[in-house]
Amino acid sequence: MDRSSRAIGAVVGSAVGDALGAPFEFGPPGAYTARFPDGRGQMCGGGGWDPGEATDDTQMAVLVGESLVERNGLDLPDIFGRFQRWAAGSPKDIGLQTQDVLTNGHPWDRAAAEHFRINVRAAGNGSLMRAATSAVHFAGDGREATMDAARRISALTHGDPATGEGTAVFHDLVRVALDGDDPSAAVPDALAAVHPDHRARWATVLAPGWHPSDATEVNGAVWPCLGSALWAVRTTGSFEDALRAAIDLGGDTDTVAAVTGGLAGAVYGYEAIPERWTAALRLPLPGYGDRVLRLPEFLRLAKRLQAGHDLQ
Repeated sequence: MDRSSRAIGAVVGSAVGDALGAPFEFGPPGAYTARFPDGRGQMCGGGGWDPGEATDDTQMAVLVGESLVERNGLDLPDIFGRFQRWAAGSPKDIGLQTQDVLTNGHPWDRAAAEHFRINVRAAGNGSLMRAATSAVHFAGDGREATMDAARRISALTHGDPATGEGTAVFHDLVRVALDGDDPSAAVPDALAAVHPDHRARWATVLAPGWHPSDATEVNGAVWPCLGSALWAVRTTGSFEDALRAAIDLGGDTDTVAAVTGGLAGAVYGYEAIPERWTAALRLPLPGYGDRVLRLPEFLRLAKRLQAGHDLQ
């Protein structure tokens, strides 16, 4: 399997996980397996989502990715502007924190910080959910650069540094997986690059013996979301099984599955993602006219994300 397959797997895998998990959001544990006891899960739709329709997780990931390739690198004001245009388009779903940050009237470099200053607690998974595209783009730059980029993109909407550190760890684990190495084995090195104030808490949820039932927060928080995604990949042996394990946790199933799909896609490659899932994938993009992305658009974006970096 070559690096291109892994990069495409990360981008498409995240979108597929998002769409597959969306109908089960806030449902009980085990709902996915109960719906598909034969183990062959389908893009079933439900909960306001059409079969194969991805959510705000993937919409924001696409906006980040398209900014990176169209602006030839990281342009934070441009990403923030794209987010604002999308939010003004009345998406079906948008996180409360993200919505406030994008509409509170503060400029791109102050909006999230002001939200965090007022609300104090803001460590949701809303920047982790959209990180697959940027993780692929910056992977070739090495650990320090990809983790720094993750923090900066996260900070556009999430002022809590804990969120940025988690997104940075995800970036680095994808980087390792794209090189064909085991992301679980790379956790200690990634943790060494986490800010000391946050290292211990991240070490807990990323430890080999950690289980999602050990979480002290719901998986809409950044710590158990990433911890659950890594657990799902670490304890299964295929892309399909990793997604099943993630969605069966219940709770914020679309985002946990999106993060799991991004990491599992980087591990197993694009060919491991079932065609019955990729063929159904669709993504309306509010604020951008009648745009609807399907598999060919995702494939093109993933290739451009990798090629754009290779040309730099």
